[in-house]
Amino acid sequence: MIEFDVQDMTCGHCAGTITAAVQKTAPGATVDIDLASHSVRVDGAADAGLVERTIREAGYTPQLKSR
Repeated sequence: MIEFDVQDMTCGHCAGTITAAVQKTAPGATVDIDLASHSVRVDGAADAGLVERTIREAGYTPQLKSR
């Protein structure tokens, strides 16, 4: 599982945008979003760099969390 902190993700629209972008880039990936903690967890995508770029291209600033 890959986990990001996305402080500029503040609402359901943000969550939907990020989810759609990640699932388009990594078909079959599961995206779990927690708006309260600004957390995005992605399971089923092997390339953290690709997922990070995808979230950035969607207009957000993800920070990869340490495991």
